[in-house]
Amino acid sequence: MAEPHDLTALEQAAAVARGELSSVELVEHHLARVDALGDTVGAFVTVTPDEARRAARAADVVPAGGRGPLHGVPTAVKDLTLTAGVRTTFGSAAFADFVPTVDADVVRHLRDAGLVSLGKTTTSELGCSLYSEGLVAPPARNPWDLAYTAGGSSGGAAAAVAAGLVPVAQGSDGGGSVRIPAALCGLVGHKPSRGLVSSGPLGFGAFGLPTNGPIGRTVADVAALLDVLAVPVPGEPYLPPPTPPGGHLAIARRAAPGRLRVGWFTRPMLVDGPVHPDCVAAVDRAAALLAGAGHEVVEVEPPVGPESWPLFETLWYVLALAPVAPERESDLLPLTRLMRERGARVSVAALTATLAELQALVRLAARRSAGYDLLLCPTLATPQAPVGWFHTDVDPAEDFDRQRRFSPYCAVFNLTGQPSVSLPVGRTAAGLPVGVLLTGRYGDDARLLAAAAEVERVDGGWDHRHPVIWRAVGSANVNSDGVGRAAP
Repeated sequence: MAEPHDLTALEQAAAVARGELSSVELVEHHLARVDALGDTVGAFVTVTPDEARRAARAADVVPAGGRGPLHGVPTAVKDLTLTAGVRTTFGSAAFADFVPTVDADVVRHLRDAGLVSLGKTTTSELGCSLYSEGLVAPPARNPWDLAYTAGGSSGGAAAAVAAGLVPVAQGSDGGGSVRIPAALCGLVGHKPSRGLVSSGPLGFGAFGLPTNGPIGRTVADVAALLDVLAVPVPGEPYLPPPTPPGGHLAIARRAAPGRLRVGWFTRPMLVDGPVHPDCVAAVDRAAALLAGAGHEVVEVEPPVGPESWPLFETLWYVLALAPVAPERESDLLPLTRLMRERGARVSVAALTATLAELQALVRLAARRSAGYDLLLCPTLATPQAPVGWFHTDVDPAEDFDRQRRFSPYCAVFNLTGQPSVSLPVGRTAAGLPVGVLLTGRYGDDARLLAAAAEVERVDGGWDHRHPVIWRAVGSANVNSDGVGRAAP
């Protein structure tokens, strides 16, 4: 018999709309799962049960005419995202007791749409790494095998969704931080086009690299959450692309992108290095699914090459220079301190020159891929990594280089501003997820999500794929033999 967490986010909302479940019942069910499994998978920094119960009670009395497609559904907010009245640590001991007085725009949008946040999900310190292993919470672990990382910087969000603690979650992506955890945890993670989702009310836009985005188990759930997040807000630094008629959810439900020209490649873009055979096999499988659906799929050269790496490197060092009180600098992790030290040495003239060269790179990439509706490549160069592998017993400079070699694809599309989604198409021999990256034309999130939904349909659907830990609640010991391992 299906339990509430077995339902997709849209199915949960439909059950609430029909009166079969209440938002209060959904929240209590998922809070019980958070209590049982949250620390095991390292999903949450802060859980807010009292606030969630109040919000659920309020959601249950909203008239039917005022409810959207995800009304009453539990969710969670990344710990990098400002949430008024709720501890927001940015993944760092330097901000362990920080409580914002304002909400990020996306938090307000979630509340206005009737979703109920259960708390703040684990992230990397200041969003600086692609794993979520800091000092303010347990490390974010992959629910498919607890020995492996759930990734970062939206690692806790992905761990929460993959373990059935919430059906969808808000994340953010400045260099792959939604797509990397989604690939590791067998989920759909979408980085929207630049400007589609507000990053306000604070901040300068960070050169257009980061954006908020949704993580879920199905393309339709992700599209529905994107519609919630993509509410235009005055004063944003980038003009939002137009929303398709009926919203992204309607497009995803139709799963009819028309015949597309898809260019695929597997060669890394930010490093000259090897790609794991499982990652190549996942691209081959996705290409076959797309070709079988009637699309033209051809091999192409990557839009940029490893020679672009020094430009990205400079920009990421500068972006690590978030305001930190001088007396709290010593609370930062070695990698964060290294990045900030290097960022502080970048002069204004050097930064300006770097931005100019990067814009030239964007123009070059756009021209190289102009004849294609979609690009297909691996999400990562290696399918999984153990918890601690990036930073334990290694110099922080080696940590940073390991991350570059692990993820040499995603960040390019933060630079170009294109919409990009990781899809759980592949598996390792041990049954662990392997993601592929589909990237669309700038502003064409609708066609990208339609194509992603079509891949999901021809692949047999993804909502029924769960790790063993999905069924662990009720056991006296959630770490008993077999739990946290991939399902056979």
